[in-house]
Amino acid sequence: MQKNLIIKAVKATKKPSSKQIYPANVEVIVESIRDKKGENIVTLDLRNIQDAVTDFFIITDAESTTQVKAIAENIIRHVHEQLLEKPWHQEGFTNAEWILIDYVNVVIHVFLKPVRHFYQLEELWSDATVEEHND
Repeated sequence: MQKNLIIKAVKATKKPSSKQIYPANVEVIVESIRDKKGENIVTLDLRNIQDAVTDFFIITDAESTTQVKAIAENIIRHVHEQLLEKPWHQEGFTNAEWILIDYVNVVIHVFLKPVRHFYQLEELWSDATVEEHND
């Protein structure tokens, strides 16, 4: 019986196998953000940071919760249509002040502008290589 509990615990902590969203495919996400007028788009490359939770963060912000939700929904739709991937996890749609979309090796953060300023993820992961995607 104890062996079954251990197996269940290990399975619960494993992330599902997934085709990865490769760095070249990050552009699909960036274009999905631009389609809905997301601002201050940056990619943080975390691959060279020991114990990083993912390979890439993509961060953007918007002026309203309606726009935050529209950006997030557009990302999910385009990634599914073009890359045939569904998020492993998503949260934040209820309040739409900070929506997180997790594709295992790429995690997208869509913020309401003041919320992004408050949490300052770029500062938290300041060792990451940053690429800005603004026109």
